[in-house]
Amino acid sequence: MAKDLDAYWMPFTANRQFKKAPRLLTRADGMYFTDDKGRQILDGIAGLWCVNAGHNRPKIVKAIQDQAAELDFAPPFQMGHPKAFELAERLVQLTPDGLNKVFYTNSGSESVDTALKMAIAYHRVRGEGARTRLIGRERGYHGVNFGGISVGGMVANRKMFGTMLGGVDHIRHTHDPARNAFSVGQPAHGAEFADDLDKLIALHDASTIAAVIVEPVAGSTGVLIPPQGYLQRLRQICDKHGILLIFDEVITGFGRTGNPFAAQTFGVTPDLMTVAKGLTNGCVPMGAVFATQTIYDAFMNGPEHLIEFFHGYTYSAHPLACAAALGTLDTYAEEGLLTRAAEMQAYFAECLHSLKGEPNVIDVRNIGLVGGVELAPLPGEPAKRAFNVFLDCWDKGLLIRTTGDTIALSPPLIIEREHIDRIIDTLRGALKRAA
Repeated sequence: MAKDLDAYWMPFTANRQFKKAPRLLTRADGMYFTDDKGRQILDGIAGLWCVNAGHNRPKIVKAIQDQAAELDFAPPFQMGHPKAFELAERLVQLTPDGLNKVFYTNSGSESVDTALKMAIAYHRVRGEGARTRLIGRERGYHGVNFGGISVGGMVANRKMFGTMLGGVDHIRHTHDPARNAFSVGQPAHGAEFADDLDKLIALHDASTIAAVIVEPVAGSTGVLIPPQGYLQRLRQICDKHGILLIFDEVITGFGRTGNPFAAQTFGVTPDLMTVAKGLTNGCVPMGAVFATQTIYDAFMNGPEHLIEFFHGYTYSAHPLACAAALGTLDTYAEEGLLTRAAEMQAYFAECLHSLKGEPNVIDVRNIGLVGGVELAPLPGEPAKRAFNVFLDCWDKGLLIRTTGDTIALSPPLIIEREHIDRIIDTLRGALKRAA
């Protein structure tokens, strides 16, 4: 038990509030955390969108333990180790057709910056070096490195950090409560929002644009589900103008929407795809970028002894991370977890949408095993109502996540109906008390 909380500057946390009434987790197993008081806390957010297979899974634990005793580190530059190659082969069996190259990172933020650099460099090695502009989306979240916050569109993540990268623009987000409030699954209205990209192409000219990056489901901004036809339209526009399409699947990857990846759920294949979180079930930090053969081949020119892509990390393909990922993939496969959200989503949606009509609930959104409940803000105090609900749920033994005045749910894929019932019942009570 930590006695002094002062030295640790906590990330994305109200530090002063937390240190007055700390919420400390000491153990985890299955669907539950245990706090420092011995209470069981039902995990309604898979840790932080990442513990898709549930906590303390035997195959993953053993894989990490065995790897630490066998090979603790291997340099990733000009060297390799067997599990890095084994994992890559396993991963490309799950990705959409065509995404058959894997570049390892250590986080979603690093995956995004890697994909952005890859996109710009790809055009350069093809002789189109003027294609340097990057297009993100309002309310997008792409991690916290400078590349990610530049293409991202969450104001609080950007406003304190200067002018960002140059040559970045944004299309509109797809949140349209006037037409789509309380949609079950994909909203019917909003495919035309993708046409914003045509406007930016007309402004900047396609010859200057390297890539467009979007989350298939915008998670951290409050679970925004893509309207029907929207992602297909983005794909068409990018194809027409030779622009790369990047999907940020750090949250949606590894079963969250009912398929291994949201690209498969929505039937749209990007040119580059970023992942992290569920790759190792959150056990060891790891991320990756999936690329097409075409992108990879564009770099494979010049003398064979020269480095083709000057990018990477000391801990790329770390042996412990690769072992954790292999144990995670084994667990997913043996328990059918990468498609389990498709089996559970109807019941999850029914229960989640039963919150319509509760005090201050102005929208409910869902896809697979991810849901968002948007609340009317307290006048003059944005985000406080949702934070009060978060604290109430914690007191009642449930961990949820809030972003602004939206409550986000993304439970482990091992969830059963009784867990869903408890999540919704606890949340319903907290909403009533917050009124």
